[in-house]
Amino acid sequence: MRSILLGITLCAIALPAAAAESARTRMEAFSSGLASVSGSFSQGVTDANGHRGDASQGRFALQAPRQFRWETLQPYQQTIVADGRRVWVYEPDLEQVSVRSQGVAEAQSPLTVLTDLSQLDRQYTTTESGEREGLAWLKLTSKASEPEFEFAELGFDAKSLQRMVFRDQLGNTTEIRFSDWQRNPRLAADTFTFVPPAGADVVGDVGPDAEVFPVEG
Repeated sequence: MRSILLGITLCAIALPAAAAESARTRMEAFSSGLASVSGSFSQGVTDANGHRGDASQGRFALQAPRQFRWETLQPYQQTIVADGRRVWVYEPDLEQVSVRSQGVAEAQSPLTVLTDLSQLDRQYTTTESGEREGLAWLKLTSKASEPEFEFAELGFDAKSLQRMVFRDQLGNTTEIRFSDWQRNPRLAADTFTFVPPAGADVVGDVGPDAEVFPVEG
């Protein structure tokens, strides 16, 4: 009997541990049935020389297929709204609004794939980056001919996206930490609408013939 028990114990030790859940699997589980999402963020940027800039905090909202709102509240204010056709960037301190075709910027935004996973493999090559700091990481490399960033990494815990790290072509690294996720919240009707405030300078193309990145079904 003792030899049988010893054999069972040795077999158990020899068996490999269960494979950890992949970051891609966690991402797909988080995004399943997700039409809209909102939450809070904190963000920091480190330049190519290792110098860290001031951290910023704010809130955000995403809605399928291509709408998002990103509001920085501290230490300065900035509002970015993608309404499905154009991206608006409002700088209250400068009393300035810039607007451009949504295809120029949003087509390479890693966050938008959370509410539209069909775009993930169209826009990115994905690689599992393993686990670190308690998160499973998925690396995204843009397929664009002139990508805006070198790579992005999304870090998931068992429930949601917790962190995003990306490096731009100048060597700057941005790290974003997410919290207060709300799945399919009831968003205000004007969440993804932007009207330039009276007196603000508007820079860019706001005409009806501005180039629009097509949405593929």
